[in-house]
Amino acid sequence: MVIAIVVLLMLLSIGLFGLLLAGARRQAAPFFDHSFGFGMVIGAVTDFLDTLGIGSFVVSTAIFQASHYLKDERKLPGTLNTMHAIPTAFEAFFFVTAVAVEPVTLISLVLAATLGALLGNEVMTKLNQRWIQLIMAGALVITALLMAAKLLGWISLLGVANQATGLSGWKLLVGIGGNFILGLLMSAGVGLYAPCMVMVYFLGLTPIAAFPIMMLSCALLMPISAVNFIRHDRVDYRGLFGIILGGIIGVVVAATLVKSLSLTALSWLIVLVSCWTAFSLWRAAQRRKNVL
Repeated sequence: MVIAIVVLLMLLSIGLFGLLLAGARRQAAPFFDHSFGFGMVIGAVTDFLDTLGIGSFVVSTAIFQASHYLKDERKLPGTLNTMHAIPTAFEAFFFVTAVAVEPVTLISLVLAATLGALLGNEVMTKLNQRWIQLIMAGALVITALLMAAKLLGWISLLGVANQATGLSGWKLLVGIGGNFILGLLMSAGVGLYAPCMVMVYFLGLTPIAAFPIMMLSCALLMPISAVNFIRHDRVDYRGLFGIILGGIIGVVVAATLVKSLSLTALSWLIVLVSCWTAFSLWRAAQRRKNVL
């Protein structure tokens, strides 16, 4: 099964790279330009953080805004999707091959998140996205506090030394349902990473098991979105190939770091990522309030 996943990731990456080359030619954008080096730095930093579970879109957006990198802000979503799609495939490759997760658990949770994300655009547009963001932010803060309390030895509610690599019975059903909902929530601006890490932690999986699940989910989703952006010329190609190359380097470095962390260190990483994600969701909700 791992071989099939690796082949699929390779085909998706090669196909997307070919589409990006064709799109760059269509817009007369050079492969190498004066932004290539800066693009490598952006890619290395953002995809390094993405591999740790912090996410790449928020950091990339902040860098773009601070440096006035994009000439057309309308191309921001498409540029974010295309620049991180191939590095995310590398993330999935690293964790699927290096972290043991039972095949039934891995495939079912990944397909649930993928299906949820594909249906999300239809479902989530009918809901109040600001309130969804605020509720998820609150839930992540509470979860992070509980996990920190356990790690500090204050409560015994959560199992820090989770060792399971697969789910079965009601836990598997909860995981499938939870990841489907998280896939839906991606359309409301709620990232998959932190909530997925928290969920598998609660279900008893080893914390590092979250990485192949969430990375593979995003690796399958992002190329689908990227194709639509490329078709409609919603991508800024300036320095894009430098960002992709730098992103791959950042992934390799970060993946090596994550695999060497102890279970306790990974648990603290989940706490930090949850707090950062909660803050990002709260800030996004406040911006949405100001717009309304």
